Amino acid sequence: MYSYEDRIRAVELYIKLGRRVRPTIRQLGYPTKNSLKGWYNEYQQKLDLPAGYAGRRPKFSKEQKAAAIEHYLAHDRCIAATMRALGYPCRGTLTAWIREALPEARRRVVGSTVRRRYSGELMQAGVMELCTREESAQAVADKFGVCRPTLYNWKNQLLGREAPASMKRTNPSSPSQERDELERQVESLRREVRQLRLEQDLLNKANELLKKGLGVDLQLLSNREKTLLIDALREHYGLPELLAQLDLARSSYFYHRARAAVGDKYLKVRQSITDIFESNHRCYGYARAPSHH
Repeated sequence: MYSYEDRIRAVELYIKLGRRVRPTIRQLGYPTKNSLKGWYNEYQQKLDLPAGYAGRRPKFSKEQKAAAIEHYLAHDRCIAATMRALGYPCRGTLTAWIREALPEARRRVVGSTVRRRYSGELMQAGVMELCTREESAQAVADKFGVCRPTLYNWKNQLLGREAPASMKRTNPSSPSQERDELERQVESLRREVRQLRLEQDLLNKANELLKKGLGVDLQLLSNREKTLLIDALREHYGLPELLAQLDLARSSYFYHRARAAVGDKYLKVRQSITDIFESNHRCYGYARAPSHH
């Protein structure tokens, strides 16, 4: 609530400064933009302002205001700690209360012009409690009557920023958890060994059946050759495993397998030609006389 003198002073200065809102508020430190314009409009209509200004009822009582300022001063002048402890007011309202009650803190609300000094013993005890705590850091700060940022500042000053703020150790793993982890590792090793054995068996079969060197790239084999390798190792490995290793589609495998089962329809013809060739002293036939032109 502003008195008649405060309101008339604001309106006169507003008119003097060419009805500029920001310079007026900056020079006086009050009121809000809407209040100033409302006072001016009322002054324009009546050429004066009512002596009794009936403002709205304040949201917080004088007792609440005094309690907030007292808590602010008693807890390291920390606005955040006061708001968290009391549950009121907002930061802007508390800042205005502090500036009104403590004119020397107008330029800097959080903290004072002279920083509060703490004894080395208090700082050491606070840091030790912080690092070995079983509760929250806020509870430790409340125990020493400071805000949480101050407690961490003590830790940074004494131990450095790199030091952890808590030295609580995590609970060691139970025997059952360790056993499960070992079993997972063993199973992973088994899969890796089986994979290496499969690769080696494929290379050996490629060398044996296809006369390929042991350094052959299995991915460069034809689909028919891959089918032969799969059939040779079906007794030891599953079909999906072999198909995935050779990058062969299931449909391609069964296609080439079916073609191999049908056989060669020209087998008898080729056998007859071979017999005739052998019985005629491996001769293809009569030599043709060269043509003369």
